[in-house]
Amino acid sequence: MTLLLGHEIYRGSSYGDWHPLRVPRVSTVMDLSRALDWLPADRFRTSPRARPAALRAWHSAAYVEALMRAETEGHVDDATKARHGLGTVSNPVFPEMFRRPATGVGGAILAGELLAQGGRVHVPGGGTHHGMPDRANGFCYLNDCVFGILSLRARGIRRIAYVDIDAHHMDGVEAAFADDPDILLISTHEERRWPWTGALDDAGLGQVFNLPLPCGTNDDEMALARDRLILPAVEAFRPDAIVMQCGADAVEEDPLSRLALSNRAHLAVLRGLMPLAPRFLLLGGGGYNPWSVGRLWTAAWGTLSGRDLPDRLPAAAEAVLRGLEWRGNRRGKAPPAHWFTTLIDPPRAGPVRSDVANRVAILRARIERVPKILP
Repeated sequence: MTLLLGHEIYRGSSYGDWHPLRVPRVSTVMDLSRALDWLPADRFRTSPRARPAALRAWHSAAYVEALMRAETEGHVDDATKARHGLGTVSNPVFPEMFRRPATGVGGAILAGELLAQGGRVHVPGGGTHHGMPDRANGFCYLNDCVFGILSLRARGIRRIAYVDIDAHHMDGVEAAFADDPDILLISTHEERRWPWTGALDDAGLGQVFNLPLPCGTNDDEMALARDRLILPAVEAFRPDAIVMQCGADAVEEDPLSRLALSNRAHLAVLRGLMPLAPRFLLLGGGGYNPWSVGRLWTAAWGTLSGRDLPDRLPAAAEAVLRGLEWRGNRRGKAPPAHWFTTLIDPPRAGPVRSDVANRVAILRARIERVPKILP
């Protein structure tokens, strides 16, 4: 069973004309996948919306109520802004500010149910890894990553590896599970970038591996992290399920990071992880260039569902990409041709710098402490 969970709420929903999340993302993945004949009806499920009672399994009741009230009333007072982080520049009030993230959580919860007997599920509307129990954080109002793990746990799936290759650290997920020895947490992220967490020596009491990467990290450096850290740690852990957050903001053309990866790096991590557990939940995440996000997450869906990725897109798929807009960014005025015609970026190779190799070696030395068998 390999399924994609999506919803029409993402089509046209925006955090505002000035916000990085003004760009279409999930709707592009659905449209591109259908144009490629990769999303027949039996591979698609409409994501449900999580109910308030379900959200209170990790978020506070006061916060859930404040989020719902903010959507209904269209504004927040100063006390709500101060306590819950709503109505800020990063986490603005917008018309679907409860329903949209609750749909992401609903998809993650449903994915846990669907994966009880095994399989692979893609929830491109998920990946909001910054959300905290009592407040919005970093464009994330609810934390669907946490709920995906909790949903798997509720089905008796005990050992879960969470791998996050977003450009920003997985602070909300780490806050939830850093002290759980049955959860393996791995994050690669840009150093000295918000949320300023995820230092090399942050290990929690459980199994936590944080790899901060320097500006300009290239495909070869990410391959080193993949082959010497990510895959060996997950394989040693022997998880019952893998949850992967596939943020597209680590791709070179993204406006909110200074990493220099091609989308090949993301897909190589995905391909390496897929055989290592009988259950696989693939989430979206960051990503603020509409072409980079749509192409990467569609290619990830194709990879997850066993499709051959074309060298050149058919006319219907190319039309989807030519229909995108990126207002307010200079790169949106004259996109390069391959953003329209291919899913896969040219490789972005480069030297492996000593500081990257040294950080990977430090974390590699800790892999031996990962439990290799179930207690």
